[in-house]
Amino acid sequence: MERATTDPVLFWWSPAERCVIPLDGLRITRSMRASARRYHIRVNTCFERVILGCAARESEENVWITPRFIEQYCELHALGWAHSVETFNDDGVLVGGLYGVRINKFFAGESMFHLASDASKVALMALVDIMRSARMTLLDAQWSTSHLVSLGGIPVPRADYLARLATAIAP
Repeated sequence: MERATTDPVLFWWSPAERCVIPLDGLRITRSMRASARRYHIRVNTCFERVILGCAARESEENVWITPRFIEQYCELHALGWAHSVETFNDDGVLVGGLYGVRINKFFAGESMFHLASDASKVALMALVDIMRSARMTLLDAQWSTSHLVSLGGIPVPRADYLARLATAIAP
């Protein structure tokens, strides 16, 4: 893994493989469909609350969403680069969501959280629908985990990923 930085706290990682979720390959279970009917989706209405929800699930040994990180991503959000997809219950309570960065036809998912069953998965379903509608092409989920693979994520070698990325971010 290569690490490049000019900041002693924030790093950029370029792993040998990235996990991507093909927009036509998201696996939606019956329980996810049922959950989608129970929740309401909003976009970019409470970006900072979503990132704080993601930060709250981190352990003391694994803290990467720091106050500085939150501040910088909120600035990216204010500039129109970072976005959130939010899941609310019928009482209007934020129960899940995700955030990431969009560049042209590319969305880099940073993190997601849930306080209720399937709430983050419903946000992911909504993100994929939004991306399809906008004719986007690349959803980067970062690390390949068994959870992401169960949702349709696939590991992609660095060279293939970089080629897909170049196409997706091209004007």
